[in-house]
Amino acid sequence: MLILFDIDRTLIETQGVGMGCLLDAGRSLFGDSFTVDGVPFGGRLDPLIIADILAASGVEHTAEHALAMRRGYFERMRHATRRPGVSRALAGAAELVDAVEALGEPVTPGLLTGNFEETGRLKLTAAGFDADRFPVRVWGDDSPHTPPTRDHLPPVGIDRHATLKGARLASEQVIIIGDTVHDVACALSNGCRVLAVATGHDPADTLARAGAHRVVDDLTDTQGITQWLTNGTTN
Repeated sequence: MLILFDIDRTLIETQGVGMGCLLDAGRSLFGDSFTVDGVPFGGRLDPLIIADILAASGVEHTAEHALAMRRGYFERMRHATRRPGVSRALAGAAELVDAVEALGEPVTPGLLTGNFEETGRLKLTAAGFDADRFPVRVWGDDSPHTPPTRDHLPPVGIDRHATLKGARLASEQVIIIGDTVHDVACALSNGCRVLAVATGHDPADTLARAGAHRVVDDLTDTQGITQWLTNGTTN
């Protein structure tokens, strides 16, 4: 079994610091008229977010501009996440990761996130998580397709798990834990199970209507969630 955790608003909270760092990076590169207004962030891939904020700011989306934004974003996040409390674990998140890790074989904990690797690692480290505790990691720029979508990412995780373990999982042996309808959709489109947690922008009823197999208010019920993860059903 492969259990793939989202990062933002599922495991950790960063109080919008990433949006501020992207805005600051854009303004330093392209001027004070650069904006992130109207661009959705929650549950989306960082490459798509950068493309959208460039468009919203009237800046041509070139590979050079996207790379400059990515580098500027990382440098600002590197400084921002050094401030105490900027990134913190959400209630129950650390305990649930510990519990999943303690299950041992045949359960593998992993990450599936829209974050770039370098900034995702910064956020996790600042909140007390070591990204390397998750043997399978799928980042926001890991889609093999253009344009990328979050739906492309679960197969990447399954492939990486197969390389790691030498055996390929069926899709129903993969569980995605996330806080947005995008997490739910990417799981369902690939035949995976999905646990949705209402600690992000999408409330519990919205996540349930999107088709999540189970919805919880937060991750504090370690025992109950762990039992659901390992019982092999969608009830």
